[in-house]
Formats: sequence, C-alpha cells, structure tokens
Amino acid sequence: MSAPLPSLPVTFRPTRTRAVLYAVGIAQLAALTVIALLLPKLTGGERVSFVVTGLLVLAVLLLLSRPKVVARQEGVTVVNLTTKRDLAWAQVLRVNLREGDPWVHLDLADGTSLPAMGIQPGIARDQAIRDARALRDLTEKHGAIDHTAG
Repeated sequence: MSAPLPSLPVTFRPTRTRAVLYAVGIAQLAALTVIALLLPKLTGGERVSFVVTGLLVLAVLLLLSRPKVVARQEGVTVVNLTTKRDLAWAQVLRVNLREGDPWVHLDLADGTSLPAMGIQPGIARDQAIRDARALRDLTEKHGAIDHTAG
C-alpha cells in the first residue's frame, strides 16, 4: 500500500544536506574572519582577501543548497544549481531514482531527461526514496497518461 499523496503545493528538497551546507558555510566564514582579525602581520588587503574568500566559499555552498522540486496543481518546477524549469504534468512521463543515482531524473515527453537535484539520496536516502515515490505518484495522478486504464 502506498502512502497518501501530499497536498499541493509541495516542495521537495534535501533538508539535511542544506543544513550541513549552511552550517559549514557559516563556520568557515567565521573561521576565516577570525583568522583575518587575529593574525598580527597581515595587511589590510590581506585581511579583506581572507573575508572575501570566506564569502565566496559561502556563496558556492549556498548555490549547492539551492535545488528543489515544487509540485503544484499546474505542474512541476525543477530548480537546479543554476537553472529553473517549469513543466506541465503532461510533460513528465516518468520519475526515476535508480540505485546509485545522485538524484532523481525526470523522463520528459520530448524524449529528454531532466535531472531534478532537489531529490537526492546523499545523506537522507530514505527521505529521498519517499519523495521520489510521492513525486512519481503525483505525476501518475496529474499526468496525461491514464495509469488506471486496464
């Protein structure tokens, strides 16, 4: 028996991974800032470069925490690292999360496959499997293919 469908809209994202990325980003920025302030022989420019480096690393980690998949009544929005794509339900034919995959892949009606990095097994495998199943079930319910016909 499958779990009940989540109510729409629903957002799928790697919550634990995001928490780790945020924590590491803030910790390294704090560490580099403290080092820049405490090292006595640094010039002003060197101090600034320490802090700027910390900010750049934080920016990259925040970018890595961006992915999500939002299922709405109208369709699905896939937000990856640098891209965002809105899809109608009919465009999504299948939701795939195979053993060893770093994240879900959506098979699309145009014959292509779209990575959906917002559902990734990384450090929360069970949650990713539940999310992938929920998205698959939503796709089957809202998509163009009638899966109830015999």
